[in-house]
Amino acid sequence: MTARYIAIDWGSTNLRAWLYQDDKCLESRQSEAGVTRLNGKSPEAVLAEVTQNWRDGATAVVMAGMVGSNVGWKIAPYLPVPAHFSAIGEQLTSVGDNIWIIPGLCVSREDNHNVMRGEETQLLGARTLSPSSVYVMPGTHCKWVQADVQQIHDFRTVMTGELHYLLLRNSLVGVGLPEQETSAEAFTAGLTRGLAAPDILPQLFEVRASHVLGALPREQVSEFLSGLLIGAEVASMSEQFASQQAITLVAGSALTSRYQQAFHAIGREVSVVSGDTAFQAGIRSIVHAVAN
Repeated sequence: MTARYIAIDWGSTNLRAWLYQDDKCLESRQSEAGVTRLNGKSPEAVLAEVTQNWRDGATAVVMAGMVGSNVGWKIAPYLPVPAHFSAIGEQLTSVGDNIWIIPGLCVSREDNHNVMRGEETQLLGARTLSPSSVYVMPGTHCKWVQADVQQIHDFRTVMTGELHYLLLRNSLVGVGLPEQETSAEAFTAGLTRGLAAPDILPQLFEVRASHVLGALPREQVSEFLSGLLIGAEVASMSEQFASQQAITLVAGSALTSRYQQAFHAIGREVSVVSGDTAFQAGIRSIVHAVAN
């Protein structure tokens, strides 16, 4: 691979691309043509559109995310965990001339069945930027990853973001609510509740009852529910990772502040790395490793 290359984060609903010369980003682009939104176009055609005027025959394209899933361009097989970080860049799947997909990671044990795609690339970058024993990666499906400097040992997934969406939009909890507003107070109240009682199944209907009875402003249900779910996640998952000392949060700015507040509430300090920064650092490390 040459010093000029293209890094792509291709998810279910969106695609982001960066053109690099060595470690310098020359240009970035984004598209709503995620692998579930191709609208009849082939992945090859979408890639050509997004990278127009970027490529010549020597320009490598390295992609991560759902593009390597069974609904993507081509299945890039999962690497089983425990897995060395170096193995991620050694088992790329080719889908064309100098076009590669990074493999996902999986756990398949009686007590844990899990998969990830895209986060493994963030992990590669985060390991360099902020080495830790545990990486917490919030999103629709939050990943909690146990690792050391050499390898990834285990990970779990918590569907906090998706559960928030489903409860608010497709359950009785959110029926008839007005437009929601930001409220630090409501989020903190929910967070306190979730941290104190992480076994939240009996509490979910109470979210509806609270706003029906006037104890919770109807415009702040989303914020209270967010706090409740994040608090329950952090309380329950911190117990599983209690022996681990160093925690790095890999996320966008909005979720970073919420998870930081949750960790601070239980007396845990965390380091923070931007999800985009980690992803791009991870792709660069793969390209450089292959080039050398």
